[in-house]
Amino acid sequence: MGQPAVLVTGGARRVGAAIVRALHAAGANVVIHCHRSRADAVRLAAALEAARAQSAAIVEGDLLDPSRLAPLVEEAAARFGGLDGLVNNASSFHPTPLESLTPADWENLSGTNLRAPLFLAQAAAVHLRRSRGAIVNIVDIHAERPLPGFLAYCVAKSGLAGLTRALALELAPDVRVNGISPGAILWPDDGEAFAPAERERITRQTPLCRSGSPEDVAGAVKYLLFDAPFVTGQVLAVDGGRSIAL
Repeated sequence: MGQPAVLVTGGARRVGAAIVRALHAAGANVVIHCHRSRADAVRLAAALEAARAQSAAIVEGDLLDPSRLAPLVEEAAARFGGLDGLVNNASSFHPTPLESLTPADWENLSGTNLRAPLFLAQAAAVHLRRSRGAIVNIVDIHAERPLPGFLAYCVAKSGLAGLTRALALELAPDVRVNGISPGAILWPDDGEAFAPAERERITRQTPLCRSGSPEDVAGAVKYLLFDAPFVTGQVLAVDGGRSIAL
C-alpha cells in the first residue's frame, strides 16, 4: 500500500499550511489547494518536496464557483492515483451584522464554509469509498455559540457542523466524517475584527488562559484522519476549554 493522499483546501497559509505540514510529516502525500495564495502554495510544496520527493502537489480553484469543485477533486485524485482524505479547511470570515447583511455576503460566507465542503465531499466520495478514507471539516466553536455581528458566518459554520454529522451517516461504513471546532487560534490578518482589548478578554475567558496554535488544530486533524478508526460523526473542540466557559 502506498502513502495516503490528502487534499487540504486553503492549504497554502495559516492553519491550512500547518495541517499540510503535519500530515506530510506523518507520511502522507499532500495536495495543497489554493486560490489567491499560489506563491505561498509553491513555497510550501517546494519545502515539502525537498524533504521527500514527489510528495506534494498543488491544485487551484475558486471554491465559490460550483462548476470548479468536482474537477478540482479529480485533479487532486489524479496527482497521486487516488484520494484517502479530504480536509475542508478553506473559509471566508468577515462581520455581517443583521442590519447590513447582503445576499452577496451570504453567498460568499455560505459558499466557502458550507456549500463547497458539501460538494467537494460529494465529488470525493467515490475515491474515499474506494480507499476507506476520511473527511475532516474545520468548523468553529461559534457554530454552537454565535458570535455577535458575524451572523452569516456563524450560521454557515453551524450548517457545516450539521453537514459533518449527516455525511457521517451518508458515507458510512466506508468513509468516516468528523469535524474540528477551533477556538482562538490565529487572529484575522486584517487586525480589524478583534481589537486588542477584545483579544485580551477572549484569552481571559479561555480556561487554559492562552490562544492555541495552528499546530494544535493540525494535530487534531491528523488524529481524526489517521488514528481514530472508530470515530465518526463527531466535532472535536480545540479551544482551550473556551466552549465550556462562554
